Amino acid sequence: MLRHPKIRLRVTLTSTLVAFVLISVMAGLVLAGSRQQTFEDTVQDISQDGRRVATLAEAGGLAPELGGSGGDLLQVVDSENRVIAASPRMRGRPPVQFPPPPPFDDRREGRSCNVDGPGGRCFLVVEYRVGVGRSAKFIFSLAPEPGLVPQPKLALLLLMGIVTGTSIVGTGTWRSVGRTLRPVDDIRRELDEITATDLERRVPQPSRRDEVGLLAMSINATLDRLERAVARQRAFVIDVSHELRSPLAALRMELELAMSAPDETDVRETLQAVLINTDRVSAVVDDLLALSRLEADKNFPREPVDLTELADQEVLRRPFRTQVTVLAEGAVTVNGGRGELSRLLTNLMDNADRHAASEVTVIIGMEQPSTAVVEVIDDGTGVAPKDRERVFERFARLAEGRHRDAGGTGLGLAISRDIAEAHSGSLVLTDRVDGLPGARFVLRLPR
Repeated sequence: MLRHPKIRLRVTLTSTLVAFVLISVMAGLVLAGSRQQTFEDTVQDISQDGRRVATLAEAGGLAPELGGSGGDLLQVVDSENRVIAASPRMRGRPPVQFPPPPPFDDRREGRSCNVDGPGGRCFLVVEYRVGVGRSAKFIFSLAPEPGLVPQPKLALLLLMGIVTGTSIVGTGTWRSVGRTLRPVDDIRRELDEITATDLERRVPQPSRRDEVGLLAMSINATLDRLERAVARQRAFVIDVSHELRSPLAALRMELELAMSAPDETDVRETLQAVLINTDRVSAVVDDLLALSRLEADKNFPREPVDLTELADQEVLRRPFRTQVTVLAEGAVTVNGGRGELSRLLTNLMDNADRHAASEVTVIIGMEQPSTAVVEVIDDGTGVAPKDRERVFERFARLAEGRHRDAGGTGLGLAISRDIAEAHSGSLVLTDRVDGLPGARFVLRLPR
């Protein structure tokens, strides 16, 4: 059973009301046309009767009793307003009160409610004038004015047409809307049954490409993205658990060894090992917090930031394992988050320092007037082309570089790319331009 009666009922009522109004207007126009035609036919009939009597009056053959085919409502009045001839139904009635024809015309027609005649309160009147002066005669031919519905059978037919037409439109709309909304009900029912454990399910997609079909396509596309996001989240949780398990296990082992043989334990060495593993856990947690902040809100405060200044500060802030050199032609300013860009450069330099043999070079300059470029180059073994996108995945570690990357969390490059994209920039890994071994990270940011 469809569970959206409000839409179905609202559409049906609206279409039924519109159909009722339109059909009623058409029926009213038909009735108005019919009434107008009846008026014209009646006026034509009484005009013929009046003309016939006027002809008799002109010929001098006018009798006191008149007859006609237009309802027998005829009356002849002389210039002194005396009735000199009348049809049987008008005999004995007072003269018809109606204005005489214009001076240059011998005929006038109109409507009057001041006539004492049988069959109605108001009458259609056609008046003829024969002769002039005291010999003038006025011939009145009358008929009761047609009512609002001069043809009851036609009115009944039109009423039946209004009821039938409105019913057909209402029934058709109700069924049509029901058929149209039935796929929506199927989609809703399927969505109600989809949970986080069965995101591979999809809503039924109608064969026709109408609004409902496009809605189903959009819902399925959203479910595709949701399934991929949940899969990434699950994989991410597994990776986090794996990354935290090792330092936590090492912490537990150091503490258990110290508790099992406190007299034989070197307290300084134990505390140093605990501190190293604690730092590793803290680094992973810090990187996770940075990722969550970037994903939650990319609208962080922005200001003009000098990339050359940031790189120099990072080099002077702490020692590196290798020689780090910053090459820049001058200040290169971009609009961005100072803390985020500082973390980006720090991650790139730390990564290069862990993998370099002896030297890391940071080149800062302009590629175009609107684009700032930062290159971080090391002289290590480099990364194979097939693995250059993998290094930006979370917790991704290449097998050949794990022994050199023991101090990393596996999140630094993923965070760096997210920061670059949050600034409408890009971060890629390419070959060195001089052809020597090593890795070259290229950061591009709009100025």
